[in-house]
Amino acid sequence: MQLPKKNKQFILKSRPKGIPCRDNYELTESVVKPLEEGSFLMKNDFISLDPAIRGWMSESEESYMPPIKLGDPIRSSTLSTVIASKNPDYDVGDLVLGLNAWEEYTCLNTVRHIHSFATKMPKNLGIPHECLISVLGATGMTAYFGLLELGQPKSGDTLVISSAAGAVGSIVGQIGKIKGCKVIGIAGSDEKCNVLKDEYGFDEAINYKTFSNRDSLSKRLNEVCPNGIDIYFENVGGYILESVLDNIAEKARIVICGMIAQYNSSQELPGPSNLWQLVVKSATMKGFLIRDYVDQMDSAAIELGTWLSEGKIKNKVHIEYGFENIPEVFLKLFDGTNNGKLMVKL
Repeated sequence: MQLPKKNKQFILKSRPKGIPCRDNYELTESVVKPLEEGSFLMKNDFISLDPAIRGWMSESEESYMPPIKLGDPIRSSTLSTVIASKNPDYDVGDLVLGLNAWEEYTCLNTVRHIHSFATKMPKNLGIPHECLISVLGATGMTAYFGLLELGQPKSGDTLVISSAAGAVGSIVGQIGKIKGCKVIGIAGSDEKCNVLKDEYGFDEAINYKTFSNRDSLSKRLNEVCPNGIDIYFENVGGYILESVLDNIAEKARIVICGMIAQYNSSQELPGPSNLWQLVVKSATMKGFLIRDYVDQMDSAAIELGTWLSEGKIKNKVHIEYGFENIPEVFLKLFDGTNNGKLMVKL
């Protein structure tokens, strides 16, 4: 194919205060340079949109990755196809899952870009490519390792998940059902709650927006979890976390995956006021990153792929189209209008 001469990118123009807006980005165009030895050029087929990107746009919070520098492209997971290569490890036509950017094309040199996370995907898997950036990608791995390694589910356990209709939460709940748990999801609309029960097989779902404070939500959790919550998979924070802490069982395991309620807050939110419950119930609360499990990802992908092919896991994706629409599509993560793993197909 004829190689591109130009590459469109969205760069970070200013740091968001609260919810990001179009003024925080700038659409730029750069020249695609000839490949040097060790480099390969990829066309980005899918851009993954995840809550973590919002955190990378800020510089005030200490994080597991450095903040995106002003003037740099917006960092993002991608699924890409190699279209030119001077690297013996990457051939034209290879499908690559990586951490790249909001851009049409990405050029990498694996010698210089040692943190590029460019992983070749096996060919002829027989599954849609969008699965590689969702259930078999970072979101699926996050659900898999967070629940199985930290949550340690046992048959009969009660598992509660916040942001349960999201890309990670929905997989967590389905793995929980495979492991014999009673699964309760917390989501932001009646429609999403119906999806959790009717499509994903959750035992119960709670629309948190119908409960205005900790006390009312805590009471509802007590009704659906009369024997306490054994595992809580946390994606939100705020009063939802406090409500769960009110209802944890003895030796409960709380898995901290994300805190989306804090990402766009213009002021510091108060921490949970009832952490004493961890002591009272001999419970544990622990965060994690999937990079801690890199050496186990191949076996995890096999098991997730098997569950997917057997119909034990359903993978719901929300695909939008058009590179220049990325900033607007990104906002769907924060207003709750995404329906499944959110991505843009270029």
